[in-house]
Amino acid sequence: MSFPLSRLMSTATAGYAVFALVKPSHLGDAMGAPRSERSGYDLLARVFGVRDLAVSAAGLLAKDEGALRTAMGIRAACDVGDGLLLAARASDGATRGKVLGVTLTWAALNAAALAADVRR
Repeated sequence: MSFPLSRLMSTATAGYAVFALVKPSHLGDAMGAPRSERSGYDLLARVFGVRDLAVSAAGLLAKDEGALRTAMGIRAACDVGDGLLLAARASDGATRGKVLGVTLTWAALNAAALAADVRR
């Protein structure tokens, strides 16, 4: 079981996780959050970082197909949930579109990677 595309997506997600931990202000910046909400977005970015590292590690270290499928499913579900929750907090349509575009695209890429790997 190699699942190269799924493992590539897990590696890329781990990269984002490290970025979220190193520069948590990126989330508040992307959301256009007022200064009074920035600390909350910084904390949320750190939560995303820790969570994404754990899920990525599960995907990268999976020894069987079931474990890898579970990790990839969790990854996609988290992205969809993140997108819906963040979009609900967006202050305007452009920000909402950006948030949904990024998160739903990432979820779709994870699902497509897994589907392609399963077909191999």
